[in-house]
Amino acid sequence: MREHRAAHGAPRRAPYLFLLPAGLLFALFFALPIGYAGYLSLRKIEVKGLGLGSGARSEVWAGFSNYTDALTDPVLLDGALRVLVYGLIVVPLMLGLALLFALMLDSDRVRGRAFTRLAIFLPYAVPGVIAALLWGFLYLPSVSPLHYTLDALGLPQPDLLSGGALYVALSNIAVWGGTGFNMIVIYTALRAIPAEVYEAARLDGCSQWQIAWRIKIPMVAPSLVLTFFFSVIATLQVFNEPTTLRPLTNSLSTTWSPMMKVYQDAFVAGDIHSGAATAVIIAVVTFALSFGFLRLAGARTRREENR
Repeated sequence: MREHRAAHGAPRRAPYLFLLPAGLLFALFFALPIGYAGYLSLRKIEVKGLGLGSGARSEVWAGFSNYTDALTDPVLLDGALRVLVYGLIVVPLMLGLALLFALMLDSDRVRGRAFTRLAIFLPYAVPGVIAALLWGFLYLPSVSPLHYTLDALGLPQPDLLSGGALYVALSNIAVWGGTGFNMIVIYTALRAIPAEVYEAARLDGCSQWQIAWRIKIPMVAPSLVLTFFFSVIATLQVFNEPTTLRPLTNSLSTTWSPMMKVYQDAFVAGDIHSGAATAVIIAVVTFALSFGFLRLAGARTRREENR
């Protein structure tokens, strides 16, 4: 009897043994840092007297005061508004181009599909900091070949590193680097659609435009939801592009985005507790938006299945 139970118990434990390494990595590199950030956000440094001596500075319980200060900080609110405008430009443009390229590559009339797919995806392989540096020098009037060409032709030279054009400059870097990844996700979903579906549509007299609009796009809707989910997260956590371009222009402050403010508070000003509170707020907002959108997408999918 014991041998029989042991023989049946081993297969039941096998999945948990396979999941153990992933669970440990998740706990060490994801759950533990989040928990430690939450702990730091509830503490603060208390200074006694002149702040001199071994016991003059001590870490004490702060409750939710760090969160209150962060949520009422106009600098953080201004950064959130700038990121909102940035996201309204980046997300629709990037996903629209990704869908367009995926539909074009999925067409039978396209030649050199492998090379075109690689060329569109290649910018994603360039690290974000390197991409921002490359585009930054293209934006800089003194070294930009674009400005040199426009000047030689007697045309006006746009200043992309100041004013409202700065949003265009930052958005261009994100779109250039992220479109290829989203295109691959959508293109993979398109290639998974059975060819019989297209044949039936052609027999019914559907044009290429009708097939794309009425068949392809609805069937890759889950991939569009996934890419939108990733794009929103990346937008809320924008850091590399404005930080890299900041030395090239005075229009970018050190707290242009919420993530930049976290860095300034924690590692420049030395207030790691305030930075942790702001980071937790960003994480909660990201989770709430992502969870809410996924719930709406899931509810819509269930309604369509019940029809």
